[in-house]
Amino acid sequence: MTSSVDRERIAAAVRELLGAIGADPDSPELASTPFRVADAYTEFFAGVGQDPAVFLTDAVPVGEHTGELVLLRDIALRSICEHHLLPFRGRAHVAYRPGARVVGLSALPRVVETLAARPQVQERLGEQIAQTLHDGLAPEGVIVVLEASHGCVADRGVRQTDAVTVTVASRGAFTDPTEQAAVFALLGSGRDGTP
Repeated sequence: MTSSVDRERIAAAVRELLGAIGADPDSPELASTPFRVADAYTEFFAGVGQDPAVFLTDAVPVGEHTGELVLLRDIALRSICEHHLLPFRGRAHVAYRPGARVVGLSALPRVVETLAARPQVQERLGEQIAQTLHDGLAPEGVIVVLEASHGCVADRGVRQTDAVTVTVASRGAFTDPTEQAAVFALLGSGRDGTP
């Protein structure tokens, strides 16, 4: 996957930003900053223009005995909030009830990572992950729970450093509250060392 990030334009914009806040972009301390930011943005926004569904193309048929649930929890999550271009970090928990096919477990973090690597809001990110899995695997149900701390909440404005935002996106069988509760129980189990 190639990046559509224009490093030269980012570096020029960062130089302008540094000047706009009264700093000298040519000072020894800041001279390399524009390209450091460009390198960071290349990584942060690598998902722009990328199709996360490509990671689901190797799904394999499993027949009648697909199991009741596939759950991968604690997927590391990092994205950049589109409102202030500040990071939000946390974890994603992704579960699906297989239909006729399952996908390798590494595909789930790759879908999360691709969709997170673009300017985002947490609410939309969860919906996009759920929809990608719904469209790509045709499962009986999908549920995505995201837990994240936001730089725009912790570092500016209200400055709530311990606040965590939780969002839920679901499709199919997991739109039912009873079905959701079973997944939530699994997400809570094991956190204190108990099954």
